[in-house]
Amino acid sequence: MKITLAHGSGGKSTSELIDKVFAKHFSNPILNMMEDSAVVDGSSKIAVTTDSFVVTPVIFKGGDIGRLSVCGTVNDLLMRGAKPKYITSAFIIEEGADSDLLEQIVKSMAETAKEAGVTVICGDTKVIEGSGGIYINTTGVGFVKESTDIVSTNLRTGDSVIISGNTGDHHAAILSARMGIENNIKSDNAPLVEMVDKMLKAGIELHCMRDVTRGGLGTVLNELAKASHVNIEINEENIPVDSEVKAFAKILGLDIMHMGNEGKLVAVVPEKDAQKAVEIIRKSKYGENAQIIGTVKSGEGVDLITPIGGKRRVNVLYGEGLPRIC
Repeated sequence: MKITLAHGSGGKSTSELIDKVFAKHFSNPILNMMEDSAVVDGSSKIAVTTDSFVVTPVIFKGGDIGRLSVCGTVNDLLMRGAKPKYITSAFIIEEGADSDLLEQIVKSMAETAKEAGVTVICGDTKVIEGSGGIYINTTGVGFVKESTDIVSTNLRTGDSVIISGNTGDHHAAILSARMGIENNIKSDNAPLVEMVDKMLKAGIELHCMRDVTRGGLGTVLNELAKASHVNIEINEENIPVDSEVKAFAKILGLDIMHMGNEGKLVAVVPEKDAQKAVEIIRKSKYGENAQIIGTVKSGEGVDLITPIGGKRRVNVLYGEGLPRIC
């Protein structure tokens, strides 16, 4: 079945689409009430984030726009030390979209929400003129303990900088799909719930966490250095990169420091906690390649120490980079 403008009319076709696709996969007691808003249990301190997903293609090696939308939203909550609890799901669908493809995306989104421990509590569907595109907007809500204060202004001289795994996978997977390049590179889109939860429970002193998405590792580190008025020095040899991604980047002239991800985090912790934090991440799902990659120093900006001992300044990504990566 092809999606038509009638499916966005608010009438019978809309109800059928909601029942056959969205309610079927997102079913839960809160959503099934089909009220104008969801009333849910809360917390004294909450984290809220919203994001829109327009990636092309919508299906790619290692994931799809549905899984990506949950991972991106959940990970944003986790970076503040929140326990992700609720998520919303709004779809903008261009007429001509295939209903089987739509259901595949919704099913994937539901499965990823279950993996991440969040409940889809409300949503919306709009159908517009177009040529079959599918776009998703999500809002996530998480609960934060009163004592938790994980922010980008917390970096201190002497802190260690950790990355939870290989960088550049998602960027390379999306670009490969668009260019028709056959390889084994898969997107790293993943919910990082387990590793964050274990670090918090272990009492790791997390000064800051940030997920490494658009703009790549170099952009994220620059944002942190600027927020805390410090310098971050990174050892290039310690940055984990899959060999196939490294070769892909070299052939196309891409800078690994500016290649995006959708399932990696940077954690900044006191040096005394760094090795323990790495061990926890490595024993968690999606964290087997975690590494300590650098140190916080006095000064400003981000410096990369090369394998031969040289130093180069890493700047924020300038320009468009790879558009519609998420």
